[in-house]
Amino acid sequence: MIKFDCDYLEGCHPNILKMLEKTNFEQTEGYGCDKYCEKAKKLILSVCGFAGKRGKNVPDVHFLVGGTQTNTTVISAILRPHHGVVAAVTGHVNVHETGAIESTGHKVLALPSSDGKLTAEQVEKYVKSCVNDCNYEHIVQPGMVYISFPTENGTVYSKRELSELRKVCLKYKLPLFIDGARLGYGIKAVGNDLTLPDIAALSDVFYIGGTKNGALFGEAVVITNNAFKKDFRNIIKQRGGMLAKGRLLGIQFMTLFSDNLYFSLAEHAVKMAAEIRNALKNNGVEFLFDSPTNQIFPVFPDEIYEKLSKKFSFAFWEKVDEKLTAVRICTSWATKESDVAELIKAFSSN
Repeated sequence: MIKFDCDYLEGCHPNILKMLEKTNFEQTEGYGCDKYCEKAKKLILSVCGFAGKRGKNVPDVHFLVGGTQTNTTVISAILRPHHGVVAAVTGHVNVHETGAIESTGHKVLALPSSDGKLTAEQVEKYVKSCVNDCNYEHIVQPGMVYISFPTENGTVYSKRELSELRKVCLKYKLPLFIDGARLGYGIKAVGNDLTLPDIAALSDVFYIGGTKNGALFGEAVVITNNAFKKDFRNIIKQRGGMLAKGRLLGIQFMTLFSDNLYFSLAEHAVKMAAEIRNALKNNGVEFLFDSPTNQIFPVFPDEIYEKLSKKFSFAFWEKVDEKLTAVRICTSWATKESDVAELIKAFSSN
């Protein structure tokens, strides 16, 4: 069975394993206070446009283990007790995290979205409706805006869209948090015009996903707003996110951000997905979303879906109608060109 279910089926890039083995018997300080974490932080700050800069306006970088843990820690750290987090109805915090945000006492304020994105106009309209509600003190107030780049539907924000959303957030003093679990794939998406320095400049907090792009595990949180830096390590510890052997995270991100490895891995996945997408399009397949990333959502006739499923595994997405099924095909940093070729061949022969 050749699996295209998601982008974290494989272990990690061989360079990471080599570095973990090489450093295995070294004795280092715990909890992310080691030299490898420090080196990784400097590399990340450099690609974010802060190379050589010092002072309070340089972002803080923290390493956590997984996406849900990261989202919960960041959101609960920023919100006040009466606040909720604004997100698309398809947002990961709303549909795929088992009420993790709600478990901290905060509500996800889900807004409708056809493509996984929030618009500036939509957010402003919602915030105004809350401010002007005569029951203002009786309702959960929006305390921040959460988006992911790319979205759950594999779509990406343009620089114009993100800039407009940022203006609304600043206008209403709402922190903007960007979930970057698949950030590399978004940056390398076909037609994307956002850079990592752009992401840093247009958000208060974001994170760089490692779990889905070459690491065994790990996410790197980048806090650009000084207001949210204080005591963040305390909150990481309280939420169970502080890894005693923190150097395991530092080594992975140090390796990923050496020699452009992180982005070259992401580029490979996007290229593999594009090959599949183009081949399916040429054979008349329609798609649920216009996704330029490593996630694509073809709509298959059920008989073809059943035939392909004998050899290939996809993530079921939704039933379009009685005869059509939408699936997610997800490539990764480790997807083999030969597996892509086999899928294309198998579909073309039907």
